[in-house]
Amino acid sequence: MKVEMKSEILPKLNEQMIHNEEEIWRVKLPVDYRQFLMDSNGGVPDKREFCFGNRKYMIVSFLCILEDSEHNKNGHYDIDVVLSQIEDRLTDNEDLVGCDLLPIAELFAGDYLCLDFNESNDNPSICVWNHEESGELEPVTYKVADTFTEFVQMLE
Repeated sequence: MKVEMKSEILPKLNEQMIHNEEEIWRVKLPVDYRQFLMDSNGGVPDKREFCFGNRKYMIVSFLCILEDSEHNKNGHYDIDVVLSQIEDRLTDNEDLVGCDLLPIAELFAGDYLCLDFNESNDNPSICVWNHEESGELEPVTYKVADTFTEFVQMLE
């Protein structure tokens, strides 16, 4: 599964870099998403739109993993940076160590596409996190696909 990209984010990732982040987030990323990160480390895809329900969404950019987000022009697209900004709105468990929802793409108008680990730590689904409806410790999400590969096939 390859996502055609208009832009990619450097540096290229390796297994160790991804593993280090998994330890921080306390999740195991699915194989298809790991491969996507190693191929492009986020960026803007050629196909950016997808429909779910009666709504059309547009990806601004897939998020990335950076070693130094402060000195990188793409720092605002770093997964850790996004997590630090909205983490209290991505879980309903104030004692959680790690994450239930891992943002993987910024969507137009402030929502995020996320890996949802609430049902399964091994096979997260893909959901849209709604920023307008979510509050502190009250995330509102809409499941859009069972896997990252299934989601990629929805892109138009």
